[in-house]
Amino acid sequence: MKDTKAQEVDIVAKASRSSFESSENPLGLEQITSPSGEKIVLAPDYYDHELELRICRKLDYRILPLTAIMYLFNALDKGNISNAKTDGLDVDIGITGDRWNLMLSIFYIPFVLFGFPLSLVIKKYNAARVIPILMFTFGSITLLIVSVFNFSSLMAARWFLGMCESAFFPGIIYYLTTFYRRGELARRLSIFYSAANIANAFSGLLAYGVFQIEHPHLHGWQILLLIEGFCTLVFACVGFYFLPRSVESAKFFTEEERKYARFRVDTDSSALIGKETSLKDAVKVFKHPVYIVWMFQEIAIGVPLNSINNWFPQIIQSLGKSTVQTNLFTVAPNVSGAVCLLILAFSSDYFKVRSIFVIIAISTTLIGFVVFGAIDTQSHIGVAYFSCFLMTAGSSASSVLTSTWYNNNTPNENRRVVVSSIGVPLANAAGLISTNIFRPQDAPKYIPALGITAGFGGLGIITAGSIVLFMIYDNRRRNKEQGVNLTYRDVSTSELGEGPGNPNFRWMY
Repeated sequence: MKDTKAQEVDIVAKASRSSFESSENPLGLEQITSPSGEKIVLAPDYYDHELELRICRKLDYRILPLTAIMYLFNALDKGNISNAKTDGLDVDIGITGDRWNLMLSIFYIPFVLFGFPLSLVIKKYNAARVIPILMFTFGSITLLIVSVFNFSSLMAARWFLGMCESAFFPGIIYYLTTFYRRGELARRLSIFYSAANIANAFSGLLAYGVFQIEHPHLHGWQILLLIEGFCTLVFACVGFYFLPRSVESAKFFTEEERKYARFRVDTDSSALIGKETSLKDAVKVFKHPVYIVWMFQEIAIGVPLNSINNWFPQIIQSLGKSTVQTNLFTVAPNVSGAVCLLILAFSSDYFKVRSIFVIIAISTTLIGFVVFGAIDTQSHIGVAYFSCFLMTAGSSASSVLTSTWYNNNTPNENRRVVVSSIGVPLANAAGLISTNIFRPQDAPKYIPALGITAGFGGLGIITAGSIVLFMIYDNRRRNKEQGVNLTYRDVSTSELGEGPGNPNFRWMY
């Protein structure tokens, strides 16, 4: 069933059929065949609800589960060092004092430096090819860490791990934008990104089991890395074989679905799919100050996110639990965080609003860190553990929704690759801050680190609020100048290659 607006557009499309069939199609509109056999020209506002559902269902079944599993192992390989420490990795290879923080920090330098150039490689040579290759590489590095014997070799391994993982998440975001509409993206990214929360929970659960294995030659942390590294290699090969390279090459689509799927992203996702990579054009995205503010927001929300990714087992350890219990206690908050991420992202897509849900997510995490830092954790274990749930409830959601927010407002494909490949690494570069504020002398509770992390959460709320206020003002200004009342839904992305530089542009907030 089409709604009234779609029926009106359908009439316009049918009226255009005679010119299409006579090869007089000056607008270059696509044509599909309806279930009744009727040929329909795809006018820019054409909408077929049944066909939309069929296409999204196929994408959700064929692409989302595989990319989510791939990201799960990406998150495992990035964060398993924290679980390994609880089993004595630092003691076994002789890491003392601040050298552990230095080892964690070294990961983020190549992560930031190589995110942008590798994202351009992903854009040029196809995400479905390059991403699995990167995954195979960092999986191999995880296996090599098993054989490290001193601080220097672990530092080298972490450097190359950061390099190979740098473009993974922005690459996946870019890949999904070539299949889904803007209003569909947040909940799909949330499903994909919830794999990181599940990874943290699974890593804790897996560590709980593995660390009880007694092996004559291998430490528990070595067995853990062997299992996770091998699984990463397996799913890298699966991803390379099964991920479709593009809408046109997706074998699971019928010809009608393929044409409409391409039409969907051309009109409500990308200004132009498959546009030639241009660095000069791509960096123009930062001519508008909103994108620069978004980068500051990525850093602000990145500190709480990385504090949890890198230090959550140590935060839990301040409750006074054993090594095995500490890893087990990380499971429930991480699973809860994944559920909260899905709720916030699905709500954001339902209401077609990003900003308010970003602010809700950041605020929840901020409260969690404040409460945990303000109480005696061992005297109030219940309250302290509940605050851990608050920490994880919004940390991932704020990152996903922020990435979705600026991708939704960047219709130019080259510029979208750039803003993601810089924004996501900047959020992870905030790990340089989080790894160096959790100092050994502040253990076991790390009160200064908790306070600084909460402060960055407050900065994230301020930047998000500033962005949305500007967007509301700018949309109203554009409407007043043009004498219209348009929102982002009224303008096809196929018309918006220049982004905010186009007078017809409207912000999605």
